Amino acid sequence: MTAALEPLPQRRRRSAGVLAVTRTVAALGKYASLIAFSLVLLLPLIVIVFASFKSAREYATTSPLTPPQNWLNFSNFGTAWVGGDMLVGFANTALILSVSIVITILLGTMTAYALDRFDFRFKKLVFALFLVATLVPAVTTQVATYQIINGLGLVDTYPGAILLFSGTDIVSVYIFIQFMQSIPKSLDEAAMLEGASRWGIYWRIILPLLQPAIATVIIIKGIAIYNEFYIPLLYLPSPEHNVISTALFKFIGPYSASQQIIAAGVLIVILPTIAVFLGLQRFIYNGITRGATK
Repeated sequence: MTAALEPLPQRRRRSAGVLAVTRTVAALGKYASLIAFSLVLLLPLIVIVFASFKSAREYATTSPLTPPQNWLNFSNFGTAWVGGDMLVGFANTALILSVSIVITILLGTMTAYALDRFDFRFKKLVFALFLVATLVPAVTTQVATYQIINGLGLVDTYPGAILLFSGTDIVSVYIFIQFMQSIPKSLDEAAMLEGASRWGIYWRIILPLLQPAIATVIIIKGIAIYNEFYIPLLYLPSPEHNVISTALFKFIGPYSASQQIIAAGVLIVILPTIAVFLGLQRFIYNGITRGATK
């Protein structure tokens, strides 16, 4: 009864005050939850960083969250670099990654160009089969895949790994199709009136206009290949063919008791991906959201 008798301006000020308090509490809760989740995600990385700078004695006598006494102790990194043969791992990874990405981009853009620009029978069926292929767990086809690669004589060879990595990537194809749908078909028609062939249209018009999508695929596919462990372990067993993931796996045997050296090796491996992600995260977010909303 008393609240109803209050003047209208006073009631409005009270409502505005309650609304402001509610918004403040909601904002504090949002940022507190984000900080908490960030700390949970960063905790393993912090432990690895601390361990990589500790000596064997210091690692054994301190807790994982205790900072190292000497931040200039790089001996663990030297041991990890030499013992894990990291240089060979990075070189092999760079070779496989670069060739696989080039082939993926060519196959993906050509497939997307054909699916978006051409009308043919069973076109919807092809789209449906691409979608079904994404639902099939990769582990269920590994026996048949290995038999095919072994039958071709490509086990323990770079071409075998490149063939597996550069096979038509369904996610990349969908990203290219989403971007291609934003390119007017009138450009194709104008180019054909000028005498351009289908190949010329693809190479001179479509491919340059797909640069944002290509940048997105390069980042996503590159990180996926860099982090891949199963394919190199199974199809590249020789030490001279070690990539960065299998080079890190070599620490399990001789350095199992030296966790600080393993931590240094892990940090060497993850630093490039962190640097690439922090430098190119704008392209990752923009590429995914643009491809999803077009």
